[in-house]
Amino acid sequence: MDNYLVISAVGEDKPGIVNALSEKVLESGCNIIDSRMTVLGGEFAILMMVSGSWNTIAKLESGMPALEKQLNLTIIAKQTEPRNQSSKKVPYMIEVVSMDHPGIVNNVAEFFSSRNINIEDLSTGSYSAAHTGTIMFTMHMVISIPAESHLGDLREHFTEFCDNLNIDAIMEPVKN
Repeated sequence: MDNYLVISAVGEDKPGIVNALSEKVLESGCNIIDSRMTVLGGEFAILMMVSGSWNTIAKLESGMPALEKQLNLTIIAKQTEPRNQSSKKVPYMIEVVSMDHPGIVNNVAEFFSSRNINIEDLSTGSYSAAHTGTIMFTMHMVISIPAESHLGDLREHFTEFCDNLNIDAIMEPVKN
């Protein structure tokens, strides 16, 4: 039976972090099964889930303090279980674009959480609009809608919600 470990790490961005961390995972006998890695400001952030036998996970965990010092990272590792995939949820993708202003993530998250809809994945970014230089905000989400939800009503309420906040959004089923 596989065991699972979630590793979160952040530290000053520099070449070699991904190589050193993935090498440590490989040397311990574990496998990276899911990950997100990105530069945020001057920091490099990593979130990954690895699998392995109990002894390979233990070996990886015991090597984290040395890797933390070697790479000058702050690392947190936590054992976990595989995600229980519910067949009674429908995955949808949400894309949001708006002029940047505080509260967009909070407002959209509250819209879905108040309807018992789970956010599975979320990423945001910003860019300068062509010609005007206006700072624009983008958000990509994957949500899990309970199967018993009325999708037409949800779509209508979400469109009205976005119109009230002056944000453009697309809500589509996830296509595998």
